Amino acid sequence: MKIVIDAFGGDNAPQVPIESGIYAAENMNIEVIFVGDENKIKDTILKMGENPEAVSIVHAPEVISNNEKPASAVMTKKNSSIVVASRLLREGKADALVTAGNTGAVLASAVTVVGRVKGVRRPALASLMPTAAGGKLLLDCGANTDCRSEDLYNFAVMGSIYMNKVMNIESPQVALLSIGEEQGKGDEVVKDAYEKLSGSTINFIGNKEGRDIMFGTADVFVCDGFAGNIALKSIEGTAKMLSAYIKKMFMKNIRTKLSAVMVKSDLDEFKKSFDYREYGGAPLLGIKLPVVKAHGSSDDKAFIRAIEQAVKWVDAKVTDDIIQILGK
Repeated sequence: MKIVIDAFGGDNAPQVPIESGIYAAENMNIEVIFVGDENKIKDTILKMGENPEAVSIVHAPEVISNNEKPASAVMTKKNSSIVVASRLLREGKADALVTAGNTGAVLASAVTVVGRVKGVRRPALASLMPTAAGGKLLLDCGANTDCRSEDLYNFAVMGSIYMNKVMNIESPQVALLSIGEEQGKGDEVVKDAYEKLSGSTINFIGNKEGRDIMFGTADVFVCDGFAGNIALKSIEGTAKMLSAYIKKMFMKNIRTKLSAVMVKSDLDEFKKSFDYREYGGAPLLGIKLPVVKAHGSSDDKAFIRAIEQAVKWVDAKVTDDIIQILGK
């Protein structure tokens, strides 16, 4: 299996993508293709003191930054790392792509270069969320701010397939994210999607509210990218606030510091269970070939998990099932 890595995508590039890619090549029985400025990639590898065998480099001198307009940048910067990586994927020179780059550029490049699955109007950015009941899928998380009911239906189908194949959940429970659990709640798009999903073969359990996400009351939460991105960022902010508050509380005085020592293992377990890095990146569902978008600020741990997710995706043949069901 070959995984192509955008070595210049993300806040911590090229160090993190390269370190993570080398680790994956040495421990996951895969080949890795780094895409980016060849000299800088070689210098980074040299400084690490590594001489990996299952690693190759494809030169791409340009980078799409976060302050550029994604669609136009993808069209004008044909030699950017994300566009070249997408081209390698489309040409069959790699089985999956992993990047922590500009989300808009990743989406634009995936759609225009790799291509959408026939029958999918809008691909969805799907995020595995750490919840009280384990990892659950939220989609769309920001790729599409304006959706139709058929888009939400497709998100539900693709999310169900992904959780079944990659997370090994038998008959995943799928819910629509809405402003109430009753069938009539939500705007017209959500109401129409409810009707479509009620008549489908997936395990649709109705509407769920935003507060249900962190309790993991469904395996797949479906919404448009506007609501999904707000939910995602709100949860991230809440997690950071709680972490800072708990740390401040235990550092208050000698008594609280001693208490912290006594419950350290429990605190570590709690922190790990809600650590987004445990789940890596967000799969871009609805694209013809696997593309995983890692968080822009990913460290080594998060990026390695994103690569692991890409490997599982390829092994499970998720895209084949999506094409078989929605491609009709």
